[in-house]
Amino acid sequence: MHTLNAGIKNIIFDLGGVILNLSVERTHQAFADLSGLTLPEIKLRVHQGPFFHDYERGLITDIEFRNHLRETLQVKVSDQELDKAWNAMLLDIPHERFTLLEQLKETHRVFLLSNTNEIHRQCFNNIVLQTSGKPNIDHYFHQAYFSHVLNLSKPDVAIYQHVLREQNLLPSETVFLDDNMDNITGAAKAGLHTFHVQYPNQIFDFFA
Repeated sequence: MHTLNAGIKNIIFDLGGVILNLSVERTHQAFADLSGLTLPEIKLRVHQGPFFHDYERGLITDIEFRNHLRETLQVKVSDQELDKAWNAMLLDIPHERFTLLEQLKETHRVFLLSNTNEIHRQCFNNIVLQTSGKPNIDHYFHQAYFSHVLNLSKPDVAIYQHVLREQNLLPSETVFLDDNMDNITGAAKAGLHTFHVQYPNQIFDFFA
């Protein structure tokens, strides 16, 4: 079992599947419920082309995103209904993960690096507020980085280099945790130590 190396001074966390519980299937199901399409049809339509990738890189607006979704799903529904379906994948953040982040922040420099989008950001910040009383996820980190704000995304090496450069971090003193193996590979190319999170509570073993 990997545990935190004594030479590590900086920790960069992914959000979904690491801090925030996630179920992409719930969004697929919500899209199916809205549209009357089958789950296989939803997966086929939703994952075609670079559209979602462009959205998480901030290359298209929320309005363009919603309109594209309406076309893809062939539905006439309100922004609110669409956002609810899109956000269905975002579950909860257990209290003990907030506690862990607060403890780590006292001894290390702690950062967030998430591939996300503005609709999701508003939703998970609301989850944070409801759960912890803190206004947003940023509170738990020295700095939070979001793909749609940077116009960069994991696993491109450029996004890791951006964080390292802006925070003056040495890759050899920095560990990156993510549940996506491609993102881990990208971080390793940037020279970071990495830990592949295969189930969310595994982070407690890593930091034990």
